[in-house]
Amino acid sequence: MRPGPENTGLAWQIGVWDAMAQRYERDVDRRFRSVVEGVVQRAGLQPGEQVLDLGTGTGQVAIRAASLVGAAGHVTGVDISGEMLALARERAVALGRGNVQFREGRAEAIPGDSSCCDVLLASLSLMYVIDRAAAAREIARVLRPGGRFVAAVWAGPADCDIVWFQQTAGSFAPPSLVPGVGPGALAETGPFLKQLSDVGVHARVETEVLGFDVDDFASAWDILAGVTTAALAPERREEAKAAVRGAMWPSGDGPRHFRNTTLFIVGALLSASAT
Repeated sequence: MRPGPENTGLAWQIGVWDAMAQRYERDVDRRFRSVVEGVVQRAGLQPGEQVLDLGTGTGQVAIRAASLVGAAGHVTGVDISGEMLALARERAVALGRGNVQFREGRAEAIPGDSSCCDVLLASLSLMYVIDRAAAAREIARVLRPGGRFVAAVWAGPADCDIVWFQQTAGSFAPPSLVPGVGPGALAETGPFLKQLSDVGVHARVETEVLGFDVDDFASAWDILAGVTTAALAPERREEAKAAVRGAMWPSGDGPRHFRNTTLFIVGALLSASAT
């Protein structure tokens, strides 16, 4: 890997997601099932199709897609985290999904031939991409003409509790090694839609309010704070906890429903870029 700020940031991201892998499988994945279903349903997957799942994590979307494309189809899940991919492979084997494979890679350099897939999915992963213009070019490259694209991202903190939680906690962290990425980074989808359009992927946004429940503040912190508070010193972590608790549990501790406005980017590769 060449030295430089982008690669330093990528290495930091890989470390964070590797450290979060077990927690995702245990606690986070089940809370994001409604988003997974929203992505998969909008993709309209058919038997025999070739699918690429970008930012697959522990494989939820890829394995769900594999069940829909059947033995004649195939799914490739791509992620930067080796630890996440190891869990995804274990899950696929346990479920007997022989039509799915997992590869290390990033959105800016997708491991796959040009025009290799009928459908590209990206569930809650594009918010963390460092160079989204490069990712748009890669999405267009690997899609076949007419190929479909479905992604999910969170809305901004005013409309999405998980982003409110993470941005409040993250405000106590040092400046990010990868500025412009993270929860809520694609709440304004216009610039990314333009980047997609420039390479021939024409897309629209569908909005849906989804959610999940937590038992209390402590469990929410354990489940959700790892990504945005990984670099916090202990005293800053306590300050962040106090800020989140005060903002989101103003009446005292207890169960809370997270109401999350989710933006689904739905499109297709209609033409190759002229540039």
